[in-house]
Amino acid sequence: MPTIFTHAAVPLLLGVAAGRQRISRRLLGAGAIAAMLPDADTLGFKLGIAYNSAFGHRGATHSAVFALATALVAMALWKGLRTTPWRAFAFAGLAALSHPLLDALTDGGLGVALAWPFDGERFFFPWRPIEVSPIGARFFSARGLTVIGSELLTVVLPTVALAALVLVWRRRCDARREMLHHHMQ
Repeated sequence: MPTIFTHAAVPLLLGVAAGRQRISRRLLGAGAIAAMLPDADTLGFKLGIAYNSAFGHRGATHSAVFALATALVAMALWKGLRTTPWRAFAFAGLAALSHPLLDALTDGGLGVALAWPFDGERFFFPWRPIEVSPIGARFFSARGLTVIGSELLTVVLPTVALAALVLVWRRRCDARREMLHHHMQ
């Protein structure tokens, strides 16, 4: 899995690029939580839940159904997130779905159960450029630093580039709208 920080970075960077008018600070925070939430399943290690169990690491919480459930919860909380119901649904759902998709790009582990409960098979993408992160205290090691370097190159920098493109596009669209507004007056 990528580190918890990298999972949160994806919706944070894209949400900031989209702007506060579209993604409120509360929705931005909810998106970061939604992106990190699937790894709550690592608590299963302490509870004796086997890694390869449907409720083990990268199992049910790494499924599209879990992302949908997360989206529905965000949709129900739309007022508190200071957004629209559909924007809460879309942003939180995509943030949650980004987690297993990133995990499917890692070079270790058992894969993700994206189709759970319909199919318990775990999968990876054919291209797996992200080094798998150590879990727990082992994260703060030489291996953990290697993983962070891998994530910076394969996830964070491309996300920063995409966020920059979104920001430039948004500003151009806003400038055109402003120009049209002035011409109509």
